[in-house]
Amino acid sequence: MNIQSLSIGLSKATLFTICLLILGGQPAMAQKKAKVNPETGSKQPAPAAKGLEQTEAIPEVEDDFYKLISLPIPEGVILEVGGLATLPDGSIAACTRRGEVWIISNPNISGNAKPTYKRFAYGLHEPLGLAYKDGDIYVTQRSELTRLRDNDGDGEADAYDKVYSWPLSGNYHEYSYGPLFMPNGNMRVTLNLGWSNSLGHGVSLAPWRGWMLEITPDGQMTPIAAGLRSPSGFGMNEAGDVFYTENQGDWVGSGRISHIEKGDFLGNAESLRWTDLPGSPLKLKPQDIPNTGEPMYEVAKRVDALKPPAVWMPHGILGISTSGILNDDTNGKFGPFTNQFFVGDQGQSKVMRVALEKVKGQYQGVVFPFREGFSSGILRLIWGSDGSMFSGMTSRGWSSTGKELFGLQRLVWTGKTPFEMKTVRAMPDGFEIEYTLPVDRKLAADPAAYKVTGFNYKYQAAYGSPVINNEKCAVRGVVVSEDGLKARLVVDGLREGYIHEITAEGVRAADGKPLLHQVGYYTLNQFPDGEKLALAAPAHDHTAMASTDKAAATAAKPAATKATAAKKAAAAKPAAGTQAKRVTKRPASWTKEADITINVGTKPGLKFDPSQLRVKAGSKVKVVFHNNDDMLHNFVIVLPGTAIEVGEMAMKLGLEGQEKNYIPQTDKLLYHTKLLQPSETEAIYFEAPSKPGEYTFVCTVPGHFYVMQGTLKVVE
Repeated sequence: MNIQSLSIGLSKATLFTICLLILGGQPAMAQKKAKVNPETGSKQPAPAAKGLEQTEAIPEVEDDFYKLISLPIPEGVILEVGGLATLPDGSIAACTRRGEVWIISNPNISGNAKPTYKRFAYGLHEPLGLAYKDGDIYVTQRSELTRLRDNDGDGEADAYDKVYSWPLSGNYHEYSYGPLFMPNGNMRVTLNLGWSNSLGHGVSLAPWRGWMLEITPDGQMTPIAAGLRSPSGFGMNEAGDVFYTENQGDWVGSGRISHIEKGDFLGNAESLRWTDLPGSPLKLKPQDIPNTGEPMYEVAKRVDALKPPAVWMPHGILGISTSGILNDDTNGKFGPFTNQFFVGDQGQSKVMRVALEKVKGQYQGVVFPFREGFSSGILRLIWGSDGSMFSGMTSRGWSSTGKELFGLQRLVWTGKTPFEMKTVRAMPDGFEIEYTLPVDRKLAADPAAYKVTGFNYKYQAAYGSPVINNEKCAVRGVVVSEDGLKARLVVDGLREGYIHEITAEGVRAADGKPLLHQVGYYTLNQFPDGEKLALAAPAHDHTAMASTDKAAATAAKPAATKATAAKKAAAAKPAAGTQAKRVTKRPASWTKEADITINVGTKPGLKFDPSQLRVKAGSKVKVVFHNNDDMLHNFVIVLPGTAIEVGEMAMKLGLEGQEKNYIPQTDKLLYHTKLLQPSETEAIYFEAPSKPGEYTFVCTVPGHFYVMQGTLKVVE
């Protein structure tokens, strides 16, 4: 639009507003605020003033395209879902962590009818997986794979038949998952590692813990693959290949999705204790795995069986506890994402979307945000008979951003196509982005519309990993297809084995709407063969992220340099009259020990122990924080009523979050520890606030801060 046409448009708008005011009306721009859906938490556009058209488009939200519907659960039924399966008649079978199996009829809530619940089985040992086959229901309990059969047709199981069992040590962390039926009729199960608080890492205390096993219908077992830590979700793609989801922990820098085949070692060394047992396809031992902190991709070059993941899920950005995985085989009933994976997250109560491709025999691909706002922690995903997605949820002991302790929700496509990056494909010299709708070709062809950053995680025995080797990549040119559905990016500085954050904030659809989600994370395991585009260097540098970033056109400075600068800044002395926010040695100005020493630990379920502290205003305080949990935590004291706000600031640190201990720069944050590994302890010293009141201490790790809080009461 040129200046003349813009001025005319403004004049008309001004005249229209004046006319409205004369007539007693209101201009359309004075719109009501968006309302919040009390069921999903998502913002809903408010209607415009009656009889008037809106002059500005209201930003689209996830709920415009995918609606969340909560299924009512009868009083007294504790539906902590461990497994789900769709039955031939359209009903749903759900097993619970309380050891029950329920059959839920009319789950699609058609007409005026409500779902009905009938208990099919009970007395099981925390089943965390369920499948239907030829009239029978199969569940995976802690120690066995069990077939449930209704012999007399009364809707209740009469026979509980063991198919196969495995030993337990009694460790609380020995969860078992499955089964997944294979095309040959056999079943796959996965066995979680135990956990040692004293050692601070996963342990395989009984045979085959940390393995995937294949079991025949008559109870014969074959070990398939080792190196699994917490393999709660697994499933097949359209080609029949099996993938599983992994959670951050020891030897696991971040959540990830891996293609799993017989003889694979997926990374966690503990399970290799059993490779000398009959039937093991592996000969590796724990001591064969180097603990160097290099990227996993680099270590895999020296350890033949070690398989890097197909897709990394950046921790704290796209989940913290990766769970159920579901291939879209609905033939378009769920939208434009056929044969892509949907992946749930227990801790952040949301679903991501994954598009895979195979390059030189290896799977790799991209993960995008998809849908937030689920009511509890997602553990299982299945398709309903109508092509809607059902989510089975639980958060007891595994707290989540969704506040409910359990639930069953249905996600329904509205029929409206969102403007999204549908997929990203690797090219010999960059990436090709495919969109769900045609783009504004001029905007999409501008390299400045995109940003690409490569990064990685440490492969180490310690819990998790900060982001390492973080470097910006220069977008040298873009070619947009004639139909506006594809944009090929020529990108310098891409690295094999690295995750690449791709943002497209400057891209708009042909009708002007922005992308619903503007970021994706592509795991580049292999560059494909093919012809590179011959593009001249641009006349000016579109890739500069800021005027101070002098090296953006070639490669940003290594993350190590940035980390060093950040550490120096953090170590700088506070200004006169202020108090440092993290002091780990008794201040020299203190003439004696602290007035009070307080020991704080953790309890399962994202809880501090104790959750209530009391100190005198202005007193000298020593807090000893011991992380006796099986995940990362910090201890942060904030101003009253600001815990969620500070936590959300920590989450916005993005790729730098773990490196910065999830500590944002804000005056609302008073004192803090570093981010502690499991079984690690740190003491901090501070003077209590001079103003009495109820302050909050919180763990600011993404997802944790919503529930992991306590009260520091400061009194006169």
